[in-house]
Amino acid sequence: MDKKNAMRAGAVAAGTTLMMLLMSSPALALTRDDGDDPGQHGLSVIETISLYVLAPLALFAVIAGLVVVLDKSKKKA
Repeated sequence: MDKKNAMRAGAVAAGTTLMMLLMSSPALALTRDDGDDPGQHGLSVIETISLYVLAPLALFAVIAGLVVVLDKSKKKA
């Protein structure tokens, strides 16, 4: 019975996500907003990867390491 409920929940979640993606309107990226002040040039590939991939992974590793090191629970033998 659990497998059937899990499949149903997965199907509902996938269907909902698909409908939200299909019904969302495209961003109006070419329309400038008030106060929009872009820089001279965009990010390079290395800067983008380091900012959006490596920095979150490093932050996760630091937080996970602190949790493991500062864990005060008793170990079961």
